[in-house]
Amino acid sequence: MTLEGKLLIGQDAVSGSSKPINAINPATNETLEPTYVGGTIAEAERACELAETAFATYSETSLEERATFLETIASEIEGIGDELIERAMAESGLPKARLEGERGRTCGQLRLFASVVRAGEWLDVRIDPAMPDRQPMPRADLRQRHIGLGPVAVFGASNFPLAFSVAGGDTASALAAGCPVIVKGHSAHPGTSELVGRALQRAVKTCGQPEGTFSLLFGSGSEIGQALVADPRIQAVGFTGSRGGGTALMKTAQSRSQPIPVYAEMSSINPVFLMPEALKARGKQIAEGFVASLNMGAGQFCTNPGLVVAAKGPELDAFIESAAEGVKASGSQTMLTPGIFDAYEQGVKRLSNSGKVREAFRGKVGETPNQCQAGLFITSATDFLGDPELQEEVFGSTALVIECADQEEMKRVAAQLEGQLTITLQVDNGDVQAAQQLMPTLERKAGRILANGWPTGVEVCHAMVHGGPYPATSDSRTTSVGSSAIHRFLRPVCYQALPEALLPEALKDSNPLGVSQLVNGKRE
Repeated sequence: MTLEGKLLIGQDAVSGSSKPINAINPATNETLEPTYVGGTIAEAERACELAETAFATYSETSLEERATFLETIASEIEGIGDELIERAMAESGLPKARLEGERGRTCGQLRLFASVVRAGEWLDVRIDPAMPDRQPMPRADLRQRHIGLGPVAVFGASNFPLAFSVAGGDTASALAAGCPVIVKGHSAHPGTSELVGRALQRAVKTCGQPEGTFSLLFGSGSEIGQALVADPRIQAVGFTGSRGGGTALMKTAQSRSQPIPVYAEMSSINPVFLMPEALKARGKQIAEGFVASLNMGAGQFCTNPGLVVAAKGPELDAFIESAAEGVKASGSQTMLTPGIFDAYEQGVKRLSNSGKVREAFRGKVGETPNQCQAGLFITSATDFLGDPELQEEVFGSTALVIECADQEEMKRVAAQLEGQLTITLQVDNGDVQAAQQLMPTLERKAGRILANGWPTGVEVCHAMVHGGPYPATSDSRTTSVGSSAIHRFLRPVCYQALPEALLPEALKDSNPLGVSQLVNGKRE
């Protein structure tokens, strides 16, 4: 299809009237057409008005209708074909295979949520029938289900132009919960966003959903995003991006007359703890796996392993030597945007200029624009514990090794860590007792703890947790990946002594939806 560079508000394609946006091919610094003229507060208000109108109808669609809608979105995205992959490659510098895999993940999570919707477990139906003869006081009939919060604002991420963008996990889980979605497309990949947005528009029309079920806005700067979060019709926010951007949205959301939740994924350095027996038995193998994970996607993953913690000794020296050789041999890779590249260079410079950090090795220098040169740096636990700046994320293929005096100092490092998305243990049988002593601290610091693997790569499934304590996310009780993500956009409602005719279908004794019901504390 021909890209038009327009906002998608309901079923309309609208020309913006604010600052222009052009994608840039990061591999060449070429400006890509068309120009996307950003929206104004008036367009944001129109999208919110349509979403509010749509909510009453869309939130009460049948389970089958909603599931079919999600599956239709997936089919429409797949129907775009190679055009989608080619545009995403041009806007992100990512390779074809990576983007084809990301498209598969995007469509897979839409279909996962379709199955979740059909199963109806998310309704969490609870029924406590009336007990009029109970002494000393009777009990009224009480029934509970979960409903959608209302319209949701979703902010597309820079590093996943498909899976965390227009039809990504936040959008899929919000739509599954019965919430209309307004997406603020990321300015780095507007063409990719328009292609996916058009697919969503077609799915809304094909499935007969209210037109305000989905809208897509563009805008440089923060005006449109802040306007969405401040609009009283928006009831929740999904965000993936920088700590500064996420906290700014949180501040706006909390300053409203009716504060709303912001589910923001922001910052994580994903520490790796090398336990002594594992390091002794397979240090070279661990180093090879670490460098491969560090370099994946030029390190532009929110789960990139940016910190290594281990006790000093010949085994750690050998690991550092092997890892440094791997980094030295690492070819440069194109980063997602010139801005991300500049931020990476500043982060590496901060480490290089620190008197508390020494450079182990750098990777190969690129000859084309925006090339990530991998890096490995080393510091002592004493210096790390005394300098909070050393915990700052460097978004790219650079990591910091912390040399600890012993296991006790490793525990102190763990205790001082900020909240993380992941923490990895490289552990052998002889390390179990020492690892057990770390576990209570690690559980408080991260949303996912893994052993003898690498954190890059997030499985979309029922058990996954992609979240963690601040600043990894703004709400450690939730996940942005996996079927549990639907619960971010739901709230419970109790119906007391309502006549049958007024009860939602899920709460009726006849259970016409066939969903699981907890009746008098017993699952039926």
